[in-house]
Amino acid sequence: MNNIPQITAEELRQRIIAGEDLILIDVREDDEVALGMIPGALHIPMGEIPYRTDDIINDAEVIFICRSGARSQRVCEYLQQQGYNKTANLSGGMIEWST
Repeated sequence: MNNIPQITAEELRQRIIAGEDLILIDVREDDEVALGMIPGALHIPMGEIPYRTDDIINDAEVIFICRSGARSQRVCEYLQQQGYNKTANLSGGMIEWST
């Protein structure tokens, strides 16, 4: 498995509170994001990622989000193979964010 940086929900909350200019991409499906997203996150469903890489900044840290952290982990691994080296995964996903 590739060594993808992980960020916890608490670390992300602290960075948001600190006012960091973060790029967040939620890869869940439409029906999932309808239940709520982290404010400021961009929604790109996982299946659209290969076709929307132009929407993802390559030289900035981008934090990917899904329900549990598994799909966003796979997205990070895919993008790493495409040359993206600053991706991070929200460990535990929205399940951890909501607790």
